[in-house]
Amino acid sequence: MEGDKGVPLRVDAETAIILREAYHKIEALFRTDHYGLYDYVRVVAGKFARVDTFFVGFLQGNSRVRYPYGYDDGQYVDPDTHIYGPNGQTAWLVRRRQTYRFAYDNGAALHAGVPIGDVKRRSLDAVTVPIFRPVKEGPDQLFGMLSMQSYAADSYDDNAIRAFEWLCGVVERVLTREGEDREALRRLPAGDVGPNVLTSDHVMEYLAHRVASIREIAVEALNDAEPTAAVQSYLTRIVDATEHIQSELIEMLMDTDEGPEHRYLSLTKAQQGVAVLLVDGLDNDQLAAELGISLNTVKTHLSAILRKYGMANRAQIADDVRKYLAR
Repeated sequence: MEGDKGVPLRVDAETAIILREAYHKIEALFRTDHYGLYDYVRVVAGKFARVDTFFVGFLQGNSRVRYPYGYDDGQYVDPDTHIYGPNGQTAWLVRRRQTYRFAYDNGAALHAGVPIGDVKRRSLDAVTVPIFRPVKEGPDQLFGMLSMQSYAADSYDDNAIRAFEWLCGVVERVLTREGEDREALRRLPAGDVGPNVLTSDHVMEYLAHRVASIREIAVEALNDAEPTAAVQSYLTRIVDATEHIQSELIEMLMDTDEGPEHRYLSLTKAQQGVAVLLVDGLDNDQLAAELGISLNTVKTHLSAILRKYGMANRAQIADDVRKYLAR
């Protein structure tokens, strides 16, 4: 989170105590448990402000936001992915790179986007804080956001907003530190180990492990001597485990290879038209006929595509475009 460094936080004494305790618990308990981290931050925010709706979102690619964690009016919200438009809250954050407050535009940007939770109710106050990660050159990269919202007007005074920004800064540092740790590990000699790209094998291994843990809970329930006394407890544990799976899977998608999207979007519209048809295996004459252009123009586009993709042949490009189209 961008902001003044080293400036004392102007919050009341009670809020300061809450934040200090939260800092130590986050450092001790939630360095690798993202679901637990977001859930705990929501609870902490609720100690100094009214929090009816809470969500965590991460930017990916040029226009997607993935939401691994959301809560609305006491209910867990299923993780989801949205394409954001030019007028919503996400676009507002991307343009201004600062905290969004409902009072700035009477909620216009907030309500222009996709609502979290109950779509029949409109938040009447909101604070959404952007989070950043450092880059080697240029300004810090905006990569996500945390938001608290209320169904009551004027819920967030300056004390609550400053406290929430500070809390989001702690989350930002935890996530950034994890990224730095992964980068440090990637620099170690790895023999013939390939780049650290998430594959379907990784996802399947993760799912197998988590589903196994759910199966074990179910077996415990079946073997319990007094099931009627324990059913509620077991069901609660099952619900909690499945929520973890949903939340963590969405975040796993953040680590998938974005190369196909970046390469495709580097092409001009005309070049994209050629690239998409390569997936169907069309030769140069067929490309020219399909697009209504000359053979020389087709060859010019193909040459530019090969150069931009840095690949040896059209079959490799077709495979890469296929990955982008199937995302």
